[in-house]
Amino acid sequence: MIFDRRQFLKTAAVTGVTAALGGAAAFDLVADTKTPGSFDFVFFTDTHIEPELDAPHGCDLCFKKIASLKPEFAIMGGDHVYDATSVGADRANTVFDLYKRTEQSLQMPIHHAIGNHDPFGIIEKSGVPSSDPFYGKKMYEDRIGRTYYSFDHRGYHFVVLDSIQPTDDRLWEARIDEKQMTWLADDLQGAGATTPVIGVVHVPLVTAFATFLADTIRPSKYSTLTVRNAPQVLKAFDGHNIIAVLQGHTHVNEIVEYKNTKFITGGAVCGNWWHGPRMGFPEGFTVVSLREGKISTRYESSGFQSVDPREKF
Repeated sequence: MIFDRRQFLKTAAVTGVTAALGGAAAFDLVADTKTPGSFDFVFFTDTHIEPELDAPHGCDLCFKKIASLKPEFAIMGGDHVYDATSVGADRANTVFDLYKRTEQSLQMPIHHAIGNHDPFGIIEKSGVPSSDPFYGKKMYEDRIGRTYYSFDHRGYHFVVLDSIQPTDDRLWEARIDEKQMTWLADDLQGAGATTPVIGVVHVPLVTAFATFLADTIRPSKYSTLTVRNAPQVLKAFDGHNIIAVLQGHTHVNEIVEYKNTKFITGGAVCGNWWHGPRMGFPEGFTVVSLREGKISTRYESSGFQSVDPREKF
């Protein structure tokens, strides 16, 4: 069972138990339910950190620029490392250690989403048996945290989803599993119909990427470009004030608006996998501005210069 602090505080307020939690909890409750406030946070995604290609310097440069803007917090959209899926424990631990050390430059609260390169050993060539205690998402959970959850900040509700589902044949598919869908319905019900909600997911729910890069997309057995059951997820959004969904994975900066929700795909910290800009979008991050329930964004370059610039698709 996932502990829903927000729902607990609501219940506690009704039953008069809140006083037992102390004054701080009561103040938190007021802050979570007041009129939506105004503040900035940063969404960054696809760091793909590795010892090669000057990637640690690129991440550090990006994180220090983010910190200089003094946002209230940051959200990381997945693909922290390159790579944990196709390698053994030594390499996986090395890149996770590298990410955690470099992340310290941010010096702010950080919320994380899991990406397709973050599970450990799920690709057969890794040589990792499925019986390994850290196989799949266990290493990520131990090193980074939960794969899906929600939190509240200044009158906004944030929902972080896990779009990465390993398959029995040692591949993966972009999908929100049924257990998570049940949790999502309950979580959104708790948020209510009017609270502004911001979703976070690694693989996009809605994107135009396939239309402007169709010639370079190779057919695959599983859905890996968009969430396979995105229509089911979008249906769960009905009746709620979903103002935006923050997405990663494609390494391009893109906004698609559908049914009053902005689906904002962020350009990658690593750009073209540390080989320069990706389709003209430089290495960078997204600044998100919330103003009394309304959202706007701008994309900022980190200023990184690749040591090996070249095209890659």
